[in-house]
Amino acid sequence: MEVNNTWTIQPLPPNKKPISCKWLFKLKLNADGTVAKHKARLVARGFTQQYGLDFQETFSPVAKITTLRVLLALAASKNWHLAQLDVNNAFLNGDLEEEIFMKIPQGYVSTNTCIDSTKASLVCKLNRSIYGLKQASRSWFNTFSNTLISQGYKQSKYDYTLFTKGSSSTFIVVLVYVDDIVLASPSPHMIHMAKTMLQQHFKLKDLGDLKFFLGLELSKSQEGIYLCQRHYALAILEDSGMLACKPSAIPMEANLKLHAESGTKLQDPSIYRRLIGRLLYLTISRPDICYAVHKLSQFVSNPHTDHMNAATLLLRYLKHTAGQGILFKANSDTRLHAYVDADWGTCSDSRRSTTGFCVFLGNSLVSWKVKRQKTVSRSSAEAEYRSLASVASEIIWLKNLLTDFQVTTTHAAVYCDNKAAIHIASNPIFHERTKHLEIDLHFVREQVTRGVLKLFHVRKFHQLADVFTKALPRNAFLSILSKMGIDNIFLPS
Repeated sequence: MEVNNTWTIQPLPPNKKPISCKWLFKLKLNADGTVAKHKARLVARGFTQQYGLDFQETFSPVAKITTLRVLLALAASKNWHLAQLDVNNAFLNGDLEEEIFMKIPQGYVSTNTCIDSTKASLVCKLNRSIYGLKQASRSWFNTFSNTLISQGYKQSKYDYTLFTKGSSSTFIVVLVYVDDIVLASPSPHMIHMAKTMLQQHFKLKDLGDLKFFLGLELSKSQEGIYLCQRHYALAILEDSGMLACKPSAIPMEANLKLHAESGTKLQDPSIYRRLIGRLLYLTISRPDICYAVHKLSQFVSNPHTDHMNAATLLLRYLKHTAGQGILFKANSDTRLHAYVDADWGTCSDSRRSTTGFCVFLGNSLVSWKVKRQKTVSRSSAEAEYRSLASVASEIIWLKNLLTDFQVTTTHAAVYCDNKAAIHIASNPIFHERTKHLEIDLHFVREQVTRGVLKLFHVRKFHQLADVFTKALPRNAFLSILSKMGIDNIFLPS
């Protein structure tokens, strides 16, 4: 702490109140269970801080998962090099803007012999943030981003955790998620220079090529970059006692109807809630389970036996497909196209519709969403049109994000299976039955007029977004997955 200039020992000024702190201890074990290391971390008791006095803003951005998928898709198509870094004790690097005083930690003896740190009148004046402070994450990110900007990097307006520099062969990307950093560049020399620069400012662990990030497993081959969460899926099965269960080929029974009072109440709803929370994280690389998880997450506040039975079937599907994930294909183009669908009035309790869409960058799936619409739609065309507005927003953001990667795109092709919705968007006339859709109506129509979107009708058989709006029969489900680039490289060939 003293080497890092984290604090200065001094008397407490008048009318100032110090916050308290505590030590956290942890044992790091070897594979055989023996003790490898005793670890200790000093943390501030941030709950004793007062807003407006000890802190102001606390929000700190983290990388969007869609941004990471776009980065991987571009790295696969352009054969970029990928590397990963980890910042040691990242929060200790954050410079504080507020004046904060903290009680001297228990057992602390200053290396400065002129200071008697046992005196009750002395406190630590924090120069830098420490773990436990409410603004610690924000302070660290501000320090990190200011460092990159001072070195000529440009911060993205569309994902504040994305930084870029250079062009063509000297182009380099830095993406940060708290203390985990991803570097991408067509030039290994640029990655080496970035590492050297960052090591001059922060203590880093060089983790080599990007292979494991936030629980996501990556493997690179001639076909592209494969992203999955196999170990995480297996951990879910193990914790649920389902490692030896009978596998299922589908995540949810076709046309299954669940409502709020299906079955009887669970005696311990926390088991269901914990399971759904873990499954939600698994959807980062598993669009095939998105609809099932979305449906089951609607009942976390009051889960019943039928909901748990459906979740059990989903676990059986994970047993069958634990290593399934997304392939970002090599030599792919960078054109955006999307499939969008809606299931009208699908919610048994509210009669609200379900929006589902997926967006491709070339042949690589980079974004998808399943969402229950906020209002009840009076027709299937209205439900589809609201879905069009959702995918239009995502495409606009993706087009802007791609400019940070120095990729320019023309119009995005959007495939919809509802001719009425396409007709409404393509014809600038007033429709009596859609006057209550004014905002979405004008938004989508404006994007079509500007050439941002081009709408095309697609037959139901070719509608890939079907997998995001309903539970499908086995053959239809597997057919869509193969077209979306969802694969399992762990299966025997």
